[in-house]
Amino acid sequence: MGFPGTWMTESESVVYRVVPKCACSTIGQIMYYSDHGEFFDGDIHDASQGLHKWALDDSQPLITSNVEQHKSYAFTCVRNPYTRILSSFFDKICGIQRNGRRYRGNLVPLLIQKYGIEVGDPENGFEFDQIKSFRRFLLFARDTIRWRRPMEPDIHWSAMSGHISTFIVNGGRYDKIFWTEQFNDGMQSVLDAIDTPNPIDLGDIPRFNESEGHGPKRLHPVEDYFDDLSMHLVYEIYKRDFQMFKYDFENPGNKMPIGEIDLHEVHAKLGE
Repeated sequence: MGFPGTWMTESESVVYRVVPKCACSTIGQIMYYSDHGEFFDGDIHDASQGLHKWALDDSQPLITSNVEQHKSYAFTCVRNPYTRILSSFFDKICGIQRNGRRYRGNLVPLLIQKYGIEVGDPENGFEFDQIKSFRRFLLFARDTIRWRRPMEPDIHWSAMSGHISTFIVNGGRYDKIFWTEQFNDGMQSVLDAIDTPNPIDLGDIPRFNESEGHGPKRLHPVEDYFDDLSMHLVYEIYKRDFQMFKYDFENPGNKMPIGEIDLHEVHAKLGE
């Protein structure tokens, strides 16, 4: 199976396991800049050179050799499951994508038909009942993850622990897992541990939020989207994420972690 979702700088200074909706655009651009002294012109996910990616055939043997021998510092980044699934809804379900179309073509019509979800559109200012539609989307996300229907689960809302575990199961080890909510502290600790061809001052790095501005703005506090049933569904889907990465399941309004990530526990439980 190898190391899907793994990126590595061309200098092999660092290895990163991508987790969608967890600052991956910004992290990828930092890695690119660290080698080349400039940012990639465009969405880093579209870059086919300047950064080794598992999706590029020529990169696979280099990534495999590096990760299996743990030649470089390896890390990933996680996010509160409540805000991550909300972000996925507003970006992927409600938003218009970079190509000017809806995400995955027939996905949104399917959701409108089968789950009664409304998503609004740019012409009406994306006016719709966000809370009602989001809760219906949550049922759909649960169905894809639990029963793999009406489709396979999408990488943007499948559990972080699933993404992160493939790296471990196939022979990789993480040196650091940090939280999006404390991004600068976490990313700085990675930069402190590696040698980059070009120096990086995180204070000068813009945030590369490629999904911003393509869909409706969130109108309510995070906690308003999650009633008792929604919280139950979120726990059913993301129980391991809450446990492994120390987020507060009891309070959707608290996006900050409530404990320290135990790398030994992560490797032991996600490497099974």
